[in-house]
Amino acid sequence: MGDKEKRKSSSFAFFINYKKGNPMAKIISIVNQKGGVGKTTTAVNLVAAIGAKNRKTLLVDIDPQGNSTSGFGIDKRSLMNSCYDVLINNIPAKEAIIPTKFKNVDILPANMNLAGAELELVDIPERENRLKRALLLLYNDYDFIFLDCPPSLGLLTLNALCASDTFIVPIQCEYYALEGLSQLMSTVRQIKRLYNPLIELEGVVLTMYDGRLNLTQQVVNEVKKFFPKKVFSSVIPRNVRLSEAPSFGEPIMYYDNSSKGSIAYENLATEFLKQNKR
Repeated sequence: MGDKEKRKSSSFAFFINYKKGNPMAKIISIVNQKGGVGKTTTAVNLVAAIGAKNRKTLLVDIDPQGNSTSGFGIDKRSLMNSCYDVLINNIPAKEAIIPTKFKNVDILPANMNLAGAELELVDIPERENRLKRALLLLYNDYDFIFLDCPPSLGLLTLNALCASDTFIVPIQCEYYALEGLSQLMSTVRQIKRLYNPLIELEGVVLTMYDGRLNLTQQVVNEVKKFFPKKVFSSVIPRNVRLSEAPSFGEPIMYYDNSSKGSIAYENLATEFLKQNKR
């Protein structure tokens, strides 16, 4: 085993040993390198729905666009510390976390400063484990930690997947739904082989669902072939209220609890928690 492989093995063993001796939050990345698939919508609303079910939950925004941050009503321009400072400047994660006004939900926010992190991480030793180490002291504070990834497969997404136990893939029910997914799964296999042997697919969430369209059912069938037994039965419909909620800085269940979008994410949270009896 070469020096590089020994460092990776040693680093992984450290986290496994820590995990054995401590009650741990489960860490889940929400990832798809294709934009516009409902990734951030799923991150914000699934986290809010799980928090409402009395699970202490943290959302880590590692997308430089910071849409999850603003989705919880946080002003990105007024941040004292952000995910960038945690990853690059070694600020303790607890100093950057902001409690939201929503039940059992905290956020580690992001802004455009994070866009520079991809380049700055390149020359940092063990750059793929920066986020994992930053989250280490938070493991006992939460039931679940969700990571909202950027729409790319760069170093930020690599950090998220190296830190995660599982990952969720939102897929829109449209013609190009499966475009790029082979690359995503190939990347995950590489990460599993080199950095994080325990990472597994949590499930696939079908978004922008419209049952009236024949195309929707065709896409659903294709996704189920691509991910057998890994597609959540709860689907997320196209919903105007769901699209409006971010502009008010509220998850859908707080903006309009009776809307189809709110009911869909409440069902998804129930299904997720049934899979994760903790």
